[in-house]
Amino acid sequence: MRSKRQRKRSAATILGDFDTVLGRAPRAISPASAWRWRYEIAMAVVTPLTVVFLIRHLGPDWSAADMSTLICGLGSWPAARRALINRAWCIITPHRVRVACAQARIHGRRGTLPIIVRTSLEPFGERVQLWCTAGICAEDFQAARTILRSACWAREVRVQRSIRHAQLVTLEVIRRR
Repeated sequence: MRSKRQRKRSAATILGDFDTVLGRAPRAISPASAWRWRYEIAMAVVTPLTVVFLIRHLGPDWSAADMSTLICGLGSWPAARRALINRAWCIITPHRVRVACAQARIHGRRGTLPIIVRTSLEPFGERVQLWCTAGICAEDFQAARTILRSACWAREVRVQRSIRHAQLVTLEVIRRR
């Protein structure tokens, strides 16, 4: 006889278990792809436009050596270098969170990953706000904290659920003490 705690497994759950055993991770192609790669798309558009702008306004005599000297000069300035590294972590971390979600199988039944709404720089590291689709909850992230930590190259990952909205989860990726 079954106890009250046991429940009948649905066909979808059993198929999900087969996918786990077979090792197939669902890949969802969604309209969110452009949003996920927005910084890289912007860099691919802005970088050539900036080079064209500099050549037009500074003349064709302005060479690649001058440009590399300018970039090295900015890179040797500690405050600029620190700001650039911090901004780079705000771009890298969402990609690492998506990888961790795929590896930890934090996704809906159709393979939809949570949508990363924004990433903000904090004194401890980064704060990542996620919009969870149906089938994903804060407990899923809490159970996968070790996978998230290793995928994000962080010291620790804290999970916070939103008090007002059940679909919003915040991950605090702690890099610094």
